[in-house]
Amino acid sequence: QVQLVESGGGSVQAGGSLRLSCVASEYTYSTNLMGWFRQAPGKEREGVAAIYTDFGSTYYANSVKGRFTISQDKAKSTVYLQVNSLKPEDTAMYYCAAGQRGVVGVELNTVAYKYWGQGTQVTVSS
Repeated sequence: QVQLVESGGGSVQAGGSLRLSCVASEYTYSTNLMGWFRQAPGKEREGVAAIYTDFGSTYYANSVKGRFTISQDKAKSTVYLQVNSLKPEDTAMYYCAAGQRGVVGVELNTVAYKYWGQGTQVTVSS
């Protein structure tokens, strides 16, 4: 069972930045796809960024392109999400997820992920 632990959330004003971290208990072939999702109250969970840990290719939702950056530190089994130029609509619980390379094109879809963290809250005030 892969465990994922997120941290780094908080309350910031619009325009601010945060760096979210996700430490994985296992960083191997079984978790070669890592993603960040978010869910606001009353809304569906949506994928915001993903990375294939073997080749480093990244994927972003249109709503966060140019503002969010996903990266990894393999030595620390950690995936990061740098979130800049935050907007009130970015307010949500942010979840880290791990899966395995499979069907191309579903990197930002929950179906691609088997393991989930408990989430870290990001609140952006105007």
